Amino acid sequence: MAWRIFTLCVCQLLAAALAWYLAPFGQLWTDLLVGALLGGYTWFLLDAVRGTRLLRWLRDGGADDIRLGNGLWGEVYDRIRRTVRAKDRLAQESNGRLSDFLAALQASPNGVVLMDVQGRIEWFNETACTHFGFDAKRDMLQHFGNLVRDPSFAAYYAARNFHEDVIMPGRHSTTTKPVQLSVHIHPYGEGRSLLLSQDITAVEQAEAMRRDFVANVSHEIRTPLTVLAGFVETLQTLPLNEQERTRYLGLMSQQASRMQTLVSDLLTLSKLEGSPLPSAQDWVPVAGLMEQCAQEAHELSSILNQQQHDLQFTGLAGVDIAGSAAELYSAISNLTGNAIRYTPAEKRIEVRWTLRDDGAVVLSVKDHGQGIAPEHLPRLTERFYRVDRSRSRDTGGTGLGLAIVKHVAQRHGAELSIESVPGQGSTFSITFPASRVRHAPMALAA
Repeated sequence: MAWRIFTLCVCQLLAAALAWYLAPFGQLWTDLLVGALLGGYTWFLLDAVRGTRLLRWLRDGGADDIRLGNGLWGEVYDRIRRTVRAKDRLAQESNGRLSDFLAALQASPNGVVLMDVQGRIEWFNETACTHFGFDAKRDMLQHFGNLVRDPSFAAYYAARNFHEDVIMPGRHSTTTKPVQLSVHIHPYGEGRSLLLSQDITAVEQAEAMRRDFVANVSHEIRTPLTVLAGFVETLQTLPLNEQERTRYLGLMSQQASRMQTLVSDLLTLSKLEGSPLPSAQDWVPVAGLMEQCAQEAHELSSILNQQQHDLQFTGLAGVDIAGSAAELYSAISNLTGNAIRYTPAEKRIEVRWTLRDDGAVVLSVKDHGQGIAPEHLPRLTERFYRVDRSRSRDTGGTGLGLAIVKHVAQRHGAELSIESVPGQGSTFSITFPASRVRHAPMALAA
């Protein structure tokens, strides 16, 4: 303020001096007064121009810098500019934090939808697009309930009880490939809502598999236990001759052996799932595996049939596989055992190792049994899955053999493939990558 008064006085004095200089023969005081008035008007005019420039700068948003010099308007301009720039920096920081927050929500594995008081969509991430089939250009500010018309969600939203989630099918859910979503709404702010969706298809499938597994294990164990209990009661209550006692004890031994096999397979699966991957530095000779499996296969064929199968084993001399000898033996044994159990006597079963041009090695077990229908092939490696449940029990299978084979193959970086034609037989193949194969100059060994 002092600067303004000082500049006003200076301007008036300069104008008065100029007036006196230009009119030296007039009245001195009159000239000085007129000059002072003209100086004051000039000062006010210049001050108004500076004020107008400041006002225009404010109206334009303060984007460009202007020069107003010293004085009131210059100080006002400097203070406003500093305040505006401070607020701009704060706004940029806030926008940056908001962008980071939205980027984090965008990267979330869960679907995120922000809704206003009326339930209209204000924002959603890409995962929500996948879950509900939203389109960013089309569905923004649309009511969520108009886009997602699932009855269970409609009842959940209408009840306004958001303490728990609701399970509903996903946008792309089909009968053959179901998709299950867990949707939970969290109110926030003044009537707004945060909707979170999670794809729980895998969790639901795992839970279903767990229930089936428990039910199957219970069923598989209950059946022989019932038989054993019945025989024990018979032996305890009825007078039996030696032949009957021998027969009953043999049946009891058969059922006990069946339970022991089931428990052994369950323990094998548990060990495969919980143990570290087999080392790539331990080498197992293919010839040794084939010799063990061939001996076991002939014994099993003799036990199950009066006449043996036509068993043909073809191996690779001087070829080693990196991995666990016990696991590899278990996989080959399960494949040959299944072929023997499900192939009629005297039919041919071929167990063959072949070396491919790319260095990979393929183990194939081919039978000439009744084959498997195409609809069963994708589920053969599921635990306890059987094409014919009664025939599997008659042959002593537990329904876990192919599950064990699949796990062994995966743990050795190999791939299990199944080919079958009903009425012509099946071929089960395990392809080991070249990185797990070590071979010297080889000779074909029969």
